[in-house]
Amino acid sequence: MSKTLSTFALLAAVVGSTGCSFMMRDGESYQKDTEALLETRSGAIKACYDETLKTDGTAQGRVTVRFKVEKETGNIIDIQVDPAGTTAPETLTQCVTTALGGLVLQPPDAQDGIATFSYEFVINPPKAAG
Repeated sequence: MSKTLSTFALLAAVVGSTGCSFMMRDGESYQKDTEALLETRSGAIKACYDETLKTDGTAQGRVTVRFKVEKETGNIIDIQVDPAGTTAPETLTQCVTTALGGLVLQPPDAQDGIATFSYEFVINPPKAAG
């Protein structure tokens, strides 16, 4: 399973108060931190694929999800499959979106973030005896 964060955009935010418990990341830091957060669910994502392979031994493809990182709370919200970038079976796509639910970016950021993330699922052929 390979993964890529293909798009990450920050929405403009106005921050006028002091003493806030969130930070202001630059685009690269926001992307890295979000990628690291998603990585915490890699075991669950792999389990999704393993479960799909039990019923469809040839299942493979890409699952592309879009989501928003809510400013000031860090909650990952509005997780949706991008049909244009998704080729994997429906059961796998549903499992991936469920696995990403409940994630929270800590510390939160002063800006909303919008991201597109792709997981590529490829069957690994057995290694030839050497």
